[in-house]
Amino acid sequence: MTSESYPQEAVKFQLQAYQKPKNIQILKETHVAFSGSPQKHPYDTDKVILVADPFSTNNAYYEFNKNDISYLEELPNLVNLDGEAITMVRIWVKKMSVGIRCSPFIVEDTRMPAIGT
Repeated sequence: MTSESYPQEAVKFQLQAYQKPKNIQILKETHVAFSGSPQKHPYDTDKVILVADPFSTNNAYYEFNKNDISYLEELPNLVNLDGEAITMVRIWVKKMSVGIRCSPFIVEDTRMPAIGT
């Protein structure tokens, strides 16, 4: 599995309906917001992947348990130069939940050769 293909292999999913919290201030005290493009997890239906910046070459993404997400806000879609639209959301995740932040990279020797050699 290559670092470039993993987030793209996940399939988009229909957004679940979340009831708006009665008190936004309490939500802010008990949850943390993350924004990105939601994707189905490739093999675990109880998890969701959130690609932070889907059109960027930096393929960072988050992984959360669906049960830890209390509220979802739809954000304006992103559109690239080819007219492809990507759904964007802000999810509110319960504090102290376990999430995974992943930043794939290519392993390479980055030492600079000595000058004059």
